[in-house]
Amino acid sequence: MDIFFIIIAQVLCIILLIPFYRVIVGPTVFDRLLGATAIGSKILTLVLLIGFMFDRIDMFIDISLGYAILNFVGVIAMAKYFKTSARFCRL
Repeated sequence: MDIFFIIIAQVLCIILLIPFYRVIVGPTVFDRLLGATAIGSKILTLVLLIGFMFDRIDMFIDISLGYAILNFVGVIAMAKYFKTSARFCRL
C-alpha cells in the first residue's frame, strides 16, 4: 500500500509543475493567481497523502486545514491588492 501512495505522490509532484509554469510564464496577473491557487490545493493533497503514509491522518488534517486557510486568505489578499493597484494605474 505504501508503494501506491509513493506513486501517487510522485504523479502529484509532476502535475504540480503545470501550474508552476503558469505562475512563472502566465500572460496576466490573474493567470498567475490561478496557478498559485492550484499549487496550494495540490500541496494540500500531498500533505494529506503524507498523513496516510505515516498513519497519522488526524494530525495532518489539522495541518492541512491551517494551510488551506492561509492559502485562501493569501489569494484573497493578492486579488484585492491587484484589484486596487489596477485601479490606481488607470488614474
